[in-house]
Amino acid sequence: MGDFNLALVIVAIVACVVVFLFNVYLLVNFQHPDDANQAYFPKFVVVLGLSVAALSILMLPADVANRQACQHAIYNGACNLTLPMKDLWLAIYILDALLVFFVIPFAMFYYEGDQDKSVGKRIKSALMWVVTTAIVCGLVLGILYGLVGKVDFTVRHLSTGTTNFPSSSTWDFSSSQPCIGSGTHQCSAYSASASSETTWTMRATFPEYVVALATIVGSVLFTIFGGVGIACLPLGLIFSFIRRPKAVITRSQYIKEATELGKKARELKKAADALHQEERSGSKGRKWRKNVKAVEKEVLLLEEDMKALEEMYPQGEKAETAWAMTVLGYLAKLVLGVLGLIVSVAWVAHIVIYLLVSPPLSPFLNEVFIKLDDIWGLLGTTAFAFFCFYLLLAVIAGAMMLGLRLVFITIHPMKWGATLMNSFLFNVGLILLCSISVIQFCATAFAYYAQATAAQEIFGHTLQSLRGIKYLYKYNVFQIAFIVLAGLTFVYYAAFGWRRKKPRGRFQLST
Repeated sequence: MGDFNLALVIVAIVACVVVFLFNVYLLVNFQHPDDANQAYFPKFVVVLGLSVAALSILMLPADVANRQACQHAIYNGACNLTLPMKDLWLAIYILDALLVFFVIPFAMFYYEGDQDKSVGKRIKSALMWVVTTAIVCGLVLGILYGLVGKVDFTVRHLSTGTTNFPSSSTWDFSSSQPCIGSGTHQCSAYSASASSETTWTMRATFPEYVVALATIVGSVLFTIFGGVGIACLPLGLIFSFIRRPKAVITRSQYIKEATELGKKARELKKAADALHQEERSGSKGRKWRKNVKAVEKEVLLLEEDMKALEEMYPQGEKAETAWAMTVLGYLAKLVLGVLGLIVSVAWVAHIVIYLLVSPPLSPFLNEVFIKLDDIWGLLGTTAFAFFCFYLLLAVIAGAMMLGLRLVFITIHPMKWGATLMNSFLFNVGLILLCSISVIQFCATAFAYYAQATAAQEIFGHTLQSLRGIKYLYKYNVFQIAFIVLAGLTFVYYAAFGWRRKKPRGRFQLST
């Protein structure tokens, strides 16, 4: 067992190093050229945030492996020699909350500050926003913790008399006779009345309460973005293949389309200059923010149109190679979309048959992970981690889809070699906030596989028994909303996803 624990520690250290290096790689390759060799503090926050989010997902499989390290031990204190997972959970989620509510907002306010101001003034302005947020959050947390920061556990008082052990020849212990002796000696655990139930109340620790409230906030976002994304992530890839260019267009068609896109680009530049002038004059009202969102949306759509036009008319000496790569790219989208659709259907089916039906019809994916572990020790935990990461990808996909269609959601696209730090920070904050809920969701959905873990103790018992919050979990509010949004998104794609985009008319700012 000691060797197993040492191996687990080594794997954890290696995983931390690999995650950190991978996130640095993502930052270097996704960052915009304008941010090269500058904005070092936002970049540090991005790498730290992505690392915390990734490690929080990996901690649940590690929690399962940590539990397995002592489950076959022959003495009671064996589990004291394993990793302190509960302390690690609380530490990483307190760090998660600090990053989401304080550090990332400060980095965004500083990065988006007026470039004409000095560094000191930009730091001062960002600190004012963050300090105000900290005071409000501290007051709200303190008041809520003082008033309703308690856990209500439903318990049943049981008692029974004693009886002599019978001889081996008269020992009768079966489902029809659950306890020793005849009917008069049945255990109270078997025949206790409903009146024996009572409520045991205790105060939750403040770190657990902070994690719980952060989980509720994340659960709302996760339910909306994840419910939409679990359907649009695979279907978007599949319908992208269906709408793919079927052949190379002629030169005259290319010139005509490029001319129209050029006119559109000039209109957007004129609108962006007008908005920048308004910003300098200090008139940044509701109408200004609405117009900024509209221009950002049009710019993103224009870039997609330009990319599609370049795909339909490849140029240069390697035009044939470029067209071949385009065809292969759409085939890859189809394959990934089909695989993603299988995973999405498996997730939805698992939620329905294991979480929404009482009692569950089947453990379903829980049994799959256990059987994979029987084949190879880390195969089940790897598959388990993949399903958790897939939910995070669904959240990002859902945020992008809704951001293009709803005015009150800011668009922050992630583009290879063209992602600004504010978009990086926004998406990292969204991932961090939803990662808490993803872990809680997975700990509930895979309760059979992750039983007796520290995550179960925090998310499966304390959180779901917290006063004022437990009813959201008792009646499966988040799971039902998740399934409903996934179904509506599927219907939307079935009705409109296969259609080609129509040319957009002249762009105008709202007045």
